[in-house]
Amino acid sequence: MHTAISAKLINVTAAALTGAALLFGSNAAHANQIVAKVSLSQQVMEVTVDGRPTFTWKVSTGDRGHITPTGSFKPTRMHEMWYSKKYDNAPMPHSVFFSGGYAVHATYAINRLGRPASHGCVRLHPDAAADFYQLVEAFGVANTSIVIVK
Repeated sequence: MHTAISAKLINVTAAALTGAALLFGSNAAHANQIVAKVSLSQQVMEVTVDGRPTFTWKVSTGDRGHITPTGSFKPTRMHEMWYSKKYDNAPMPHSVFFSGGYAVHATYAINRLGRPASHGCVRLHPDAAADFYQLVEAFGVANTSIVIVK
């Protein structure tokens, strides 16, 4: 139910922003931007759409032995379901890859969200990962930035 409602909300938002871009001209078309800012110190991802705060989710990033790279990235590829080639075919639902093998993706270890626990990826609750994946699909990888800060 949550995913269906979220998908409708995302689709309505995408349609509204696209309509605004067409109505107000080419400058508004550049406003259709998603920025996902991940704070390693706070273990949260804040998603803004066109500069407006839209979602805030708990995440798990790299633990002591595994870094999560910092910087500004564009998604490089997306997979509705991916299995890690490096970590025993671990499932990575709703993966949005942003740097080599690093991705934003769902985790089933939801009790570990809010603290470092991954091998470097940015892990989200399955519902949040599905919502983020749908947002990136709707707005496009060219209009999406993933910014990871300490």
